[in-house]
Amino acid sequence: MPEVPRVSRYYDVKRDPDGHRYLDVNVTGFSLLHIPLLNKSTGFTPEERRALGIEGLIPPHHSTLEEQKRRTYLRYLQQATDLDKHEFLRALQDRNEVLFYALFADHLEEMLPILYTPTVGEAVRVFSHIYRYPRGFAVSTENIDRVDELLENVPLNDVRMIVATDSSAILGIGDQGFGGMAISIGKLSLYTAAGGVGPDKTLPVELDVGTDRQDLIDDPLYLGVHHKRLTGAEYDEFLDRFVEATVARYPKAIIQWEDFARGTAFRVLERYRKVVPSFNDDIQGTGAMALAGLISASRLKGERLTDQTFVVVGAGAGGIGVAMAIRQGLMREGLGYAEANARVFVVDRYGLLMHGQPGLEDHQLSFARSPEDVAGWTCEGEWPTLHETVTQSGATALLGLTGVPGLFRQPTIEAMLAHTPRPIVFPLSNPTSNVEAQPADLLRWTDGAAIIATGSPFADIEYGGQMYPVGQGNNAFIFPGLGFGAVISRAREITDGMVMEAAQTLADETAQYGHRVYPPISAIRELSLKVAVRVARRAITEGVCAERRVRNLTDDELETFVRGRQWVPKYLPLRKAAGARD
Repeated sequence: MPEVPRVSRYYDVKRDPDGHRYLDVNVTGFSLLHIPLLNKSTGFTPEERRALGIEGLIPPHHSTLEEQKRRTYLRYLQQATDLDKHEFLRALQDRNEVLFYALFADHLEEMLPILYTPTVGEAVRVFSHIYRYPRGFAVSTENIDRVDELLENVPLNDVRMIVATDSSAILGIGDQGFGGMAISIGKLSLYTAAGGVGPDKTLPVELDVGTDRQDLIDDPLYLGVHHKRLTGAEYDEFLDRFVEATVARYPKAIIQWEDFARGTAFRVLERYRKVVPSFNDDIQGTGAMALAGLISASRLKGERLTDQTFVVVGAGAGGIGVAMAIRQGLMREGLGYAEANARVFVVDRYGLLMHGQPGLEDHQLSFARSPEDVAGWTCEGEWPTLHETVTQSGATALLGLTGVPGLFRQPTIEAMLAHTPRPIVFPLSNPTSNVEAQPADLLRWTDGAAIIATGSPFADIEYGGQMYPVGQGNNAFIFPGLGFGAVISRAREITDGMVMEAAQTLADETAQYGHRVYPPISAIRELSLKVAVRVARRAITEGVCAERRVRNLTDDELETFVRGRQWVPKYLPLRKAAGARD
């Protein structure tokens, strides 16, 4: 029988005769203290210190995890700025992963905006200047021809979840070169904290194909390759080599494609989604998140999704992803394709997407309108503007994914009141500085009638003596559960049906929170479990589930199976493996 490879080059997970798990480690002494997946710092027991050769290398007091969390949180509170807090938590993650995730889990709502949007945007911008410790896998134009060799250097042998970016369209701040690695790291921290994927099963990846930012190329401290981005056949060959090598090294891995520019995002998704189980969070995650919020908002109005008319502003990966999801949601509620498509108006830089506009990309064409579609409209220019589209389409829902701050103006929002007593307005751009409208203004312009959700967190707003919750349309409600469900089912493909199931689950679970468009962030781990269960069930139903152990489980049994595999941040006993290096 062939030898089963260790989970990591440094340890394996085993069970004692009573069935309790422990880590069988083959590295000891000073080196052990510098492996974040194994380091407990002051949490090592006296017995572990003696057995593993670390006695005398750490303070004598044996701290509990609770003591460590208290001490670390007090230090966290002393950090002056949000970026300082981000750097503090990232440094903790690079020293002691269990303590990092235990602290994060206890303060999820407080720390999510620090580790993810909006603060991660600033961390991306300055990544090369604050870099401290290696994490993840980076492949560049200088070594892509040896990518299979490079992957062998990764000490993890059972990676199940990869977030890979080429950093060409980070959040709303564009090309960030090698700095995009911070996004991959941040996303995967949520896969663990919210979704329950073990940190030793995750791998952040930077695909360094260059940058078109001359200021980065000219910066001597910039950590990426100093040349313009690859394009065309060279770019495709780069990704082909990466995917081929990744499938060979990690045949059970799911890939989340992250922050690829406009047309590239759709092309990469379609090129590889049947080669390796993968999805694009900007397209599908954002779409599912927005659709779930729209279903919830329609419910708050006492209506259905099919009662709404939608204007989506922004025709990039996120905007078209949202438009596609709305169309799929309308069809799921019984509309035909043409009828559903007629309810969705997409506006970009020229105005309403129209056939004949310059530069229309393939993924935009199905949403482009013909002159007969706008017959009878009054337009001052060649193409209907945002205001003209909202006014004359009868829009009841307006969504922004442009990154243009202040784009939604008062006359346009007030015009929606002619179509509905409660307009749905989702300015979803990140980070906070790029939001299309301030929630307080939206409430003031509609006298408290607007149903609002934003991409970044905003505090609840008092207006007219009443408190209004501002829903946070965060992809973190979708991708951790979607990815974990795909991992649990070992999905051979992540289908559109699985993505739609994630959206519907989010909408269904939100109903228990009363007058909210999205649940509170504090509920995200349990919500991700529900999403994972239903996504896994959908994979079974659609015949893409390769995990035999779950195929015949009842719904309750499947939930128990998934819950039992959620990683929990707690210290496991460490034992010295036979033949371990001293």
